[in-house]
Formats: sequence, structure tokens, C-alpha cells
Amino acid sequence: MKINFKKKVIVTGCAGFIGSTLVDKLLDLNYQIIGIDNLSTGQKIFLEKAFTNKNFKFFKCDLLNLNRLKKIFKSSNIVFHFAANADVRYGHQHPYKDLEQNTIGTHNVLESMKENNINNIVFCSTGSIYGEPKKFPTPEQAEFPLQTSFYGASKLAGESLIQVYCESFGFKSWIFRFVSILGNRYSHGHVYDFCKQLFNNSNYLKVLGNGNQRKSYLHVNDCINAILISLKKSKKKINIFNLGTKEYINVKQSIKIICNHLKVIPKVSFSGGKRGWIGDSPFIFLNTKKIKSLGWKPKFTIKESINQTTEYLKENKWIFKKRK
Repeated sequence: MKINFKKKVIVTGCAGFIGSTLVDKLLDLNYQIIGIDNLSTGQKIFLEKAFTNKNFKFFKCDLLNLNRLKKIFKSSNIVFHFAANADVRYGHQHPYKDLEQNTIGTHNVLESMKENNINNIVFCSTGSIYGEPKKFPTPEQAEFPLQTSFYGASKLAGESLIQVYCESFGFKSWIFRFVSILGNRYSHGHVYDFCKQLFNNSNYLKVLGNGNQRKSYLHVNDCINAILISLKKSKKKINIFNLGTKEYINVKQSIKIICNHLKVIPKVSFSGGKRGWIGDSPFIFLNTKKIKSLGWKPKFTIKESINQTTEYLKENKWIFKKRK
């Protein structure tokens, strides 16, 4: 698909970690962008560069406001739908948030697209939709086992809605199932939690679970590059890709990398159990042969991504006050 640069593209969740990084990249490529965010977790400071660019227009809007959304969605040929409630850890405490922001919000995006004759959507999904798979690395065609998190279930429902709109209304979609993403502007997840604790008290670290949970990580720049490459080279009606690296590490190893970078030696306490919280997956490791067949490969190792993210958080401690 060739994106028409004379028209605007829409980015939902534009003030979030991944969304704002995408906005900066697209502006560098001379896109005109309509950015949408309700600023519940997104940060306006992430759009500091974008606000100086005449090709960027921002709308503070919740995806649940369908009538307003339909009015904003004009003169575009593609939507990058990155808005979501991504707090997997607390999903069981407020499941309605995942339903509203990840499923109903996606439905409203699709309806707004249909209303304005927009036929192309890029969707941020998650490796969490695989629940606890039996095969590793997990391929895109893997069977979906029992869902273990409200976040994963709501994202899988969003994927299903998108596929139905593709079949019913002639849409095209690019769906990306991520591992955990790291990099500048990162503001939730394991590395964030550990750094927050260590900045408050470098002598003690409390870890949820037994520390043996295995995770794969991907740098945000590699993530954005994979998305843009797939838009150029993958032209099916429904395009689904896993995004990750060929590596994974366990939580104990990630703690060691963070502590070495910060030059601290805390006493580490583990709460026990193979899961850190309800819905936590003990092992996420995705097969990325499909996206690599398009010529993409990540530039950052997991260790490099953790070190860069730790340094970013060290230099930007204000982010811990913004995200409570």
C-alpha cells in the first residue's frame, strides 16, 4: 500500500510511549497528522516536538465519544490505532477499562473510519493474546489457548472486530502482536517498576513472582521500523505480524542488567509463584520469521534496550510523578 502523503493520517494514542514515537517518525517523513489522545496516561510533553510542526494537529478526545470521533476522522486514508489501556497488571481490578478502551474504543474507531470512507488501519495488539501457549517461539498461526488477562482478551476482541470490518466493508488491516516495548518515553512495565523502586531506595527491591518469568523485549525504534516496512511490503487484506527479538531473558537477569547500569546492589525479595500478578504470563517469546521475511531485523539487543531505558528513566524521573 502506498500512503498518500497529501492526505492526513490519524494516530490514536498519539501522546503515549509508542504513539508519540510514531508521530515524530511520521513528521520526519513529511506526513500530515491528526493526533488523538484523552491524556489519561499519555503525556503532552512527549509531543513537544510535534507541537512545533505545522503538519501536526492535536485533538483531546476519548475514543468512547463516538460522535466527536466521527467528526475528527476526515480527509485521511489510514488510521494508526495505538490508543489502549495497557496496564495488564491491574486489569482484574477494573476489567471495564480494558473493555471500554481496547474493545469498544476499537469499535468506535472502525465506525468512524466507515463513516468517513477510511479503509486502512494499523492496530497495536499484543503477544498477551496467546495466553499461555504450548509452542515457543509462538507463531502467528498458533491456536489461542485459555485467555489469562483482561488486556489480552480485550485486544483479541479488537483484532476480531477489525477482521470482520475487513471482510464486511473492504478494509485493509495491519495487526501487530508486540512483546514488551522499551526505549525513550517508556512509562510502565517491569523495568519501570524496578527503576522506580531503586530510585527511591537503592538498597532494597521487591519483585512480584519468583523472578523466573521469561520475557522478550523490543526497542521502540525497531518496533516502528517494522510497522513501516510491513506497510510498504505486505499487501494482503489482513496482515498479522509478531514483533519481537530472537532473545528472551528472565526477570532475575533483567534486574541484574538494571542494577549493574545503576551501580547498585540491593537486597532482592521475591513474593513467590510463577506469575507476578493475576494475568501475568510466565513466558512470552514470539516467532518473528514472518516480519523478518520482509527484510526487517531489530538493531537493539535486549540488554541494550534495558540499559537505554534505565538511563532514560534515570534522567527523566519526573515521569514517575506523572504516572502514579
